[in-house]
Amino acid sequence: MSKVKETVEVEVPVRTAYNQWTQFEEFPNFMEGVEEVRQLDDRHNHWTTKIGGVRREFDTEIIDQLPDERIAWRTVSGDTQQKGVVSFQRVDETHTRVELVMDVEPTGLAEKAADMTGTIDRRVKGDMRRFKEYIETRGGETGGWRGRVRPGDV
Repeated sequence: MSKVKETVEVEVPVRTAYNQWTQFEEFPNFMEGVEEVRQLDDRHNHWTTKIGGVRREFDTEIIDQLPDERIAWRTVSGDTQQKGVVSFQRVDETHTRVELVMDVEPTGLAEKAADMTGTIDRRVKGDMRRFKEYIETRGGETGGWRGRVRPGDV
């Protein structure tokens, strides 16, 4: 399993950065290779990705979510195995540090090659830069979900 970590500082308040990140269906606007994310309910999303010409579909479950602080998830079915957490830290009134830490288990030949060549790491770093551009250019979030998910919630 490979660990990927990237941090960006965005020029928006923590509430705005967090709210935008909860808009999972907007991820294709800044995540390379993500074709679609469908939110199934408050805790589950269905993803369609295409990396190196290989399409993958998988479902994720949010296992811990605390507004303005963090969102943690894991895959629960499909072609991809990963888990991660995105954290939000207030820097000041108008700046937020967003840190993404993911553990990814490459499953197919294309993913294993992408992992060995550093492509997965570069893609995540690029996604975080694009998130920064996306949220700062918009000047505000497209929505937000302020609910809480605690580890062990059913």
